[in-house]
Amino acid sequence: MVRSAPRVVLTAGLAALALCTALVTVSALAFPQGYSPARLTWPGAPTLLGWAHFDAGWYAHIATAGYSYTPGQQSPVAFFPLYPLVLRGLGLLHVDTFLAGVLVTMLCGLGALYVFTLWARTRADEEAARNAGLLLAFYPFAFFLYGAMYSDALFLLLIIGAFLLLERGQLGWAVLLAAVATAARPVAPALVVGLLARRLEWKHERGLKWSLVDLLPVCAAAGFVLYVLYQWKAFGEPFAFVKVQSAPGWDQKPGWRTWAKLRWFQGFSSQMSLSDGLRLVGHAAVTLAALALVWPTVKRLGWGYGVYTLAIVGLPALSSKDFMGMGRYLLAAFPLFLTLALLLRERPRLRWGVLATFACVMLALTVAFGAAEYVS
Repeated sequence: MVRSAPRVVLTAGLAALALCTALVTVSALAFPQGYSPARLTWPGAPTLLGWAHFDAGWYAHIATAGYSYTPGQQSPVAFFPLYPLVLRGLGLLHVDTFLAGVLVTMLCGLGALYVFTLWARTRADEEAARNAGLLLAFYPFAFFLYGAMYSDALFLLLIIGAFLLLERGQLGWAVLLAAVATAARPVAPALVVGLLARRLEWKHERGLKWSLVDLLPVCAAAGFVLYVLYQWKAFGEPFAFVKVQSAPGWDQKPGWRTWAKLRWFQGFSSQMSLSDGLRLVGHAAVTLAALALVWPTVKRLGWGYGVYTLAIVGLPALSSKDFMGMGRYLLAAFPLFLTLALLLRERPRLRWGVLATFACVMLALTVAFGAAEYVS
């Protein structure tokens, strides 16, 4: 008898959250010199300090001080507004901004795992849904679902929820949830195209004719469009979030040098550290692995999810100068975890080996993140 997939996966997620939080705490205490933007305003709470690194400072700044844009310099407009808006809302309830960020990630991360297994059960059986959920729960960069003050957990919960509603035939609610999601990350085209493709495929599977209503997923871009309009009105530059990427320190100016990944090749040298080399190779490797799973996804889950995964992996991969960040961005390519589970269905030893490897790497990366080592 196969145990309930949502219950098993949620239990695994809770265990992973507890272990990752313990590791990140020990790591932050062992390496107190590691920079955390929360250190000055949150000195009395070292337990969760290790979850607040890097982009956490930008999100906290937006939540408390709002947006600004200075051409040619790193500016908060690079970060989409949904996550900091949630933090600001909790701030009105007198919740510390950094504590709010960590708690939102924890709750949304666990919620995403639960909703993922519900979605997986619409495309496969209980066993496959459970195995896919475990692969997601122990994915090497899944620690971004367990406390890291980033927007990935919130975004993942919303997009999986949108596709789950779509599978249940609730198109309007699916589009509404997706529209909220596009205010969290700059990948609206992937979500719009994915929802539209899956909706048309969903109708075809049931022998139903397409209609104008089936074009409703186009409205899922509303969150993205509203943020663009805000930048236009506030700063006179509708695509400030794109232009600011070329600022010194980020150096991700759109163009052929970025698309050809010249900075990735230039990053290798005889003087580079082992961690830098692993970081460069690791993110490129998971990107190529994800792209290799697109066609198996088409064959096992349908062309709608194939289109979505290609877009959600391809857009950030193309816009990144050196694949950095791709490890956590691939969390949004959630159908790939079900595809991988289906591919490993008849190979239990290999499946357990993959799960064990995933878990070990995840815990190692959690320790590194807690020590303020840039891993994604």
